[in-house]
Amino acid sequence: MIGIIKGTVEYRDDPYLIVDVNGVGYKVLVPLTVLAKISGLGESIKLYTHTHVREDLLELYGFSDHSDLKLFEYLISVSGVGCRIASSIFSVGSRSEVIQAIVGNDVSFFTAVPRLGKKNAQKIIIELKSKLGSGVDLDLSGDGKESNEIILALKTFGFSSSESQEAIRALQGKGATVEEKIRLALKYLGK
Repeated sequence: MIGIIKGTVEYRDDPYLIVDVNGVGYKVLVPLTVLAKISGLGESIKLYTHTHVREDLLELYGFSDHSDLKLFEYLISVSGVGCRIASSIFSVGSRSEVIQAIVGNDVSFFTAVPRLGKKNAQKIIIELKSKLGSGVDLDLSGDGKESNEIILALKTFGFSSSESQEAIRALQGKGATVEEKIRLALKYLGK
């Protein structure tokens, strides 16, 4: 199967790109996050790909980061979640936001994805929560576990995942302990 495509962008028609690799054009479906990084035609690109094969279909799904591909493959392992829906999840949020939604039981994050209902959103959370653990498996950052604790604490105060993540970014390394960071995040969100 095709694991990596490295070439130049020949054509763009959202949600796919045609990538020229030594004279052969590969049609690769990509999420909006990848499309947003492309400045124009002729640009060099490297995509980690998943090859999806059915008896009547052969599609490539591409991601700019291997960790995104790994999460995509976790998502499509959930019964009822196909490649297009899994790719659409990345168009709603980044890898870290998807993982935070899974770890934080945020069904509303997934129901914002077109064609993804509440039951499948719950299935994603139930089936992947144990696989992803604290999110460290996918190398979010060195303090992924700490961020998860802060987000879960802020959610108990009624803040959404996106508000909690914004507060964590606003901390910019302030606070020595998790408790101190939670206090500073609450102060930030209280403004």
